[in-house]
Amino acid sequence: MPNDFNQQVIDEFRANKGRVGGYFEGARLILLTTTGARTGRPHTTPVGYLPDGADRVLVIASAGGAPSHPAWFHNLIANPQVTVESGAFTYEAQAVVLDGEERDEAFARAVEADPGWAEYQEKTRRVIPVVALYEIAQDGPPNINASSMGEAIKVVHDAFRRELALIREEMAKGGATLGAQLRVNCLTFCAGLHNHHTGEDVGLFPFLADRHPEFAPTLARLGEEHERIAALVEDLRHAVTADHPDPATARGEVERLTAELEAHLTYEEEQLLSILDAA
Repeated sequence: MPNDFNQQVIDEFRANKGRVGGYFEGARLILLTTTGARTGRPHTTPVGYLPDGADRVLVIASAGGAPSHPAWFHNLIANPQVTVESGAFTYEAQAVVLDGEERDEAFARAVEADPGWAEYQEKTRRVIPVVALYEIAQDGPPNINASSMGEAIKVVHDAFRRELALIREEMAKGGATLGAQLRVNCLTFCAGLHNHHTGEDVGLFPFLADRHPEFAPTLARLGEEHERIAALVEDLRHAVTADHPDPATARGEVERLTAELEAHLTYEEEQLLSILDAA
């Protein structure tokens, strides 16, 4: 059973599709459900995470620098298949504990992004584990935490808005260099947005075009906007993967992408949510 504080966070997270206030406000947070090593029962814990590409996220078993690993870490060692709730999505994942240089590189990125991780490591003799959670591919569409097609689009859009807002905040706080984890955050966002728009282009938009031919002009405009956004995504990718990335250039690309994307998301919601909910 989660403690009262964790349960409050879990309830708020689920009710608000990943948005929470208080101590975790503005943090990247998931709900991690593991199988108890001794009991075999499910245990859900809010944990912070690091984006790390299109197919995995990283979680750090810091336990605030406590002498022992957190219970959720012991659980996933015994039972590596876990459930991840991101706010927008729920999916099964395979937990893999990183070791050697891969662990050290990931932890160094985390420390660069938030020195608090180093403070936790200094408080304990144990080497704080870093765990990769690999999403397990499934047949069919993703499991979106929504009760209608229209709500599903809005939930996914809002997840992109929150992540882009975090990246903009991180860019604003950055100094003369572009941190490694921030670059990973940008690339992960770009990959997720590309996948989402590809799914709309090959699935949602043809579905609507077939059933609602009167929406042809709207769908044509949305498709054109996808092409413009794809070009901006490529510009951002180039900016953050340059040999010596310039923070000012990267910030400019993020702002350009933000303006275009927000206009696109708003227009899509205005035009499609009601018809999707009716469907």
